[in-house]
Amino acid sequence: MNWLGMHGLDQAPPWALGVAALLLVIGASIVLIGALGLLRLHTFYQRIHGPAITITLGTGSILLASMVVFTAAQSRPVVHELIIAVFLLMTAPVVSMLLMRAAVYRDLRARRLDAGVTAGGVYPAPPAGE
Repeated sequence: MNWLGMHGLDQAPPWALGVAALLLVIGASIVLIGALGLLRLHTFYQRIHGPAITITLGTGSILLASMVVFTAAQSRPVVHELIIAVFLLMTAPVVSMLLMRAAVYRDLRARRLDAGVTAGGVYPAPPAGE
């Protein structure tokens, strides 16, 4: 018995495989665009947005593709991917925010005001004596 037969994928309907293939291409494209943005952008504050967005959108598409295929192949709802998606949707924005705040405080303490930390006026430059 091969790997496809072991998981019931040899009996998956063609429409499910087509939908999954489309979702995989969309998810992989989103992740690739995020990776290119990570390489192309210059500062940390610009670079953090690419991975933060692609984690949720790209991974969501890939997990949805997995749900479609295994639900259709096994003729029962497969919801393991929903648990993974909920975990990612809850943790990815929090981790991104914590990384951004740590970088802001690091730049403020090092007086690297040209890094973009004071651009929005949210974090004013500290006085020279501190």
